[in-house]
Amino acid sequence: MDQRTLRAAVVGAGYWGPNLARNFAASDRWELAAVCDLDADRAARVARANGRVDVETSLEALLERDDVDAVAIATPARTHHAIALAALRAGKHVVVEKPIADRAAAAGEMVAEARSRGLVLMTDHTYCYTPAVRKIRELVAGGDLGDILYIDSVRINLGLVQPDVDVFWDLAPHDLSVLDFILPGGLQPESVAAHGADPIGAGKSCVGYLVLPLPGGAVASVHVNWLSPTKVRRMTIGGSRRTLVWDDLNPQQRISVYDRGVDLETQAFDSLERRAATISYRLGDTWSPALEEREALGSMVGELAAAIHGERPAPTDGAAGLRVLDVLEAADRSLAAGGDVSPVGTGARTPVLAGEPAGNGVA
Repeated sequence: MDQRTLRAAVVGAGYWGPNLARNFAASDRWELAAVCDLDADRAARVARANGRVDVETSLEALLERDDVDAVAIATPARTHHAIALAALRAGKHVVVEKPIADRAAAAGEMVAEARSRGLVLMTDHTYCYTPAVRKIRELVAGGDLGDILYIDSVRINLGLVQPDVDVFWDLAPHDLSVLDFILPGGLQPESVAAHGADPIGAGKSCVGYLVLPLPGGAVASVHVNWLSPTKVRRMTIGGSRRTLVWDDLNPQQRISVYDRGVDLETQAFDSLERRAATISYRLGDTWSPALEEREALGSMVGELAAAIHGERPAPTDGAAGLRVLDVLEAADRSLAAGGDVSPVGTGARTPVLAGEPAGNGVA
């Protein structure tokens, strides 16, 4: 076996698992070793679709195998913590479907376990591996937009009201993971203010708004909605030099960069150094960068291999997943307080008590 080739097992053959299995099997850096699911028939269907792949129904048996380098977890969020810890303790690298866990304390334990064992823990924030979002990150890092002034993100559609989570936990992780990916230093707001509404009596927020003050005076807002008759996936990033609009539903022009904006010039106008402000408007060109056509999950499994081989850090590591959970938990606290500002970060997390598992176990 080529030294660059790694062997992966996918745990969970439901909705997302088949996509992961297909991309591991198609990658020149991976071999798909096994598909594991409590439902043997379901696992077998995924295995057959990807060549001669083993079927496992026991997680314990899977983790005892010495021919598996990494485990990809595509199971309900409440099970991620227990499965990931078991895999890490068996010496396996791990990639976890978003969200990385159902609680920040559980994610924190997973991050610490991986770090202590020198293993890669990666979060499958799939949007971060799309050509569009990778280009956005490049433009932000290169200074093409200037200093970030604001970010407005809208993710709305007539979607399914989920039985176990509200609209924030269902839709906002996509936008928050993208913000974490494109912002230098990751998503690190000091606080969150969340406002939600349940106009149909579903017992949870079906429409929601998040406001996140960012370092340096910028602000980000995220609007999520299950009740819109139209589907919108758009993010606007306003910079001091240029403004970028990402329209994920426009395949012909996903990214537009506008050399338009507002300039504020100040000048002293008397001996006491009082200042007057002059506002001018910039009306320049609009352009759209060319984007490669590549499946996001294909890029993700390639980056996982690169991280395992020590070529470069995982772009969406366990810490990235934890930062997203920190924001979601702060949003929960803000909602419970009627929209009051809630702090974000480790100091605001609910601690894990001694002897108490951080997750809910494997279902």
